[in-house]
Amino acid sequence: MTDRFQVVPAAYVLLRRETSTGEEVLLSLRRGTGYMDEHWAHAAAGHVEADESVHAAAIREAREELGITVAEPDLEPLCTMHRTHGNGRAIDERVDFFFSCRSWSGDPSLMEADKAAELAWFPLDALPEPVVPHELAVLESIRTGTLTPIMVYGFGGSAN
Repeated sequence: MTDRFQVVPAAYVLLRRETSTGEEVLLSLRRGTGYMDEHWAHAAAGHVEADESVHAAAIREAREELGITVAEPDLEPLCTMHRTHGNGRAIDERVDFFFSCRSWSGDPSLMEADKAAELAWFPLDALPEPVVPHELAVLESIRTGTLTPIMVYGFGGSAN
């Protein structure tokens, strides 16, 4: 029997708020991680651990990275993204679960200064540059109203 194809699951939490000028999202500037450093990204995201549901992972990441408490019913599924770097490395084969969150307890703050340099709210229609490319695809799809339940990213010849 051949080895089965495997993917790495991750949970992303996009904090969103309405202001008098429109919708804003909370992003962090990655630094010191070795992956997409100096790019803006969802402020709470990370791998789903063994024996952990994707909801539990999202709640844990929000607590660890932002110091906030998120209740499971406040996690609104946005989309699932199947993505690849196309390099054949198992670590680069991913399934990402994106959640929107508009309600939480506590004030979001930068809890892991060794992984992020800055935390800031941005209008959805005026995002900073650069943003991690696959995360930008989700943000742009939200902004344009073209978000689909399942997205693919990085596969040659397929719709990204």
